[in-house]
Amino acid sequence: MTNFDYDLFVIGAGSGGVRAARIAATHGARVGIAEEFRYGGTCVIRGCVPKKLFVYASKFTEDFANADGYGWSLNGTPTFDFEKLIENKDKEITRLEGIYRRNLDNTGVELHDSRAVIEGPNTVRLLSTNQVITAERILVAVGATPNVDSGLIGCEHAITSNEAFHLSTFPNRTIVVGGGYIAVEFAGIFNGLGSDTTLIYRGEEILRGFDMDLRIGLHEQMEEKGITVKTKTTLASIVKHDGGLTVTTHDGEVMEADQVLYAIGRRPNTAGLGLEEAGVELDKAGAVAVSPQSQSSVESIYAVGDVTNRANLTPVAIREGHAFADSVYGDKTWHVDHTMIPTAVFSQPEIGTAGLTQEEAEARFDNIDVYSSSFRPMKNTLSGKPGKMLLKMLVDADTDKILGIHIMGPDSGELIQMIGVTLTMGAKKSDYDRTIAVHPTAAEELVTMREPSQRIRKN
Repeated sequence: MTNFDYDLFVIGAGSGGVRAARIAATHGARVGIAEEFRYGGTCVIRGCVPKKLFVYASKFTEDFANADGYGWSLNGTPTFDFEKLIENKDKEITRLEGIYRRNLDNTGVELHDSRAVIEGPNTVRLLSTNQVITAERILVAVGATPNVDSGLIGCEHAITSNEAFHLSTFPNRTIVVGGGYIAVEFAGIFNGLGSDTTLIYRGEEILRGFDMDLRIGLHEQMEEKGITVKTKTTLASIVKHDGGLTVTTHDGEVMEADQVLYAIGRRPNTAGLGLEEAGVELDKAGAVAVSPQSQSSVESIYAVGDVTNRANLTPVAIREGHAFADSVYGDKTWHVDHTMIPTAVFSQPEIGTAGLTQEEAEARFDNIDVYSSSFRPMKNTLSGKPGKMLLKMLVDADTDKILGIHIMGPDSGELIQMIGVTLTMGAKKSDYDRTIAVHPTAAEELVTMREPSQRIRKN
């Protein structure tokens, strides 16, 4: 037995922190955890989960539009009750938070509903009670927080994704600022629910870091759905008045809106945590600098999840937390491989991606075969509605190994999960070629593409 209050004390009860606490406790460690807001973290409380519920809600307008082509006649005009959506969403989030609490309690983890700050390599203070707690190891899992443009005139009138899930009234006119996955997802949500939606992004094209074919394709289809997309544009000011908000760009364009949502990225939530005072090294973005084993520059302090700014995705945080607990307390040493991470963007249309983009592949490999297919989703054939499904595969022509797969269209998130399994196993194009197609599906295109649409050769 040590002289510490706990073997492990976790700061932050999001996905990564909760997984680490539970696994460490099952290995026999004495574990405490502190959370200043709600258990479940950003993903469960004000991120992935409520966002996906909002995406489901927003897709009904498209389903209604498709129904006539399939013989369905809707009696009257469907109506949308935003307050009911918020109410039902809140009930589900409360249910999930209760599960997180019970799971921790059932594994013997002691819960502290308080903000916690670090006061030394083995010391934590709970601000709600001023109690000082000691632990052999401290795990920081406090996630990230939305960025705001503090230099923008009237920035106090804008909201972020945190507030978007708690609006008292639905905005008839919405401006979304940003070009990343959160921005395009919320643009689709507000547009689908009936708001006149504009997306404003400072860059050349939305979804920086994704494959260019997906970026261009999503941009085009968002506009087909009625979203106004303005790239190479930034806001100069927001003025609030009785009729809503007047928004002015640096180009002098004036727009009216009821709500302006900023989704320009997130920053590690390390401010005021006491990390630097304890000697923990932070990088330029304020993230905790860690080893592959999630250990910081202070031997007894570790960090997982978005606070480390490695790969800011909930499943990655969960894996990092699990690896930490297994390695330190379970005598099962391993760490997370961040090189192959399948992911989805719940835009409209949906995107799934795994492996290298074409731009990345061209920079790293000499000879590449590109296979691609684009077609109207079968569901849209009878309704006559617009929209394209895109499937793209990148193959190392020298080894036949698949370098990346990128898809856009219905259920892309579901598809890319299993595709990610195959790529993690090192699948080759020949493995896909000898797989029997499932017909009729969109995914069958991945096993029936025979001739490259593009051959890239450096020698």
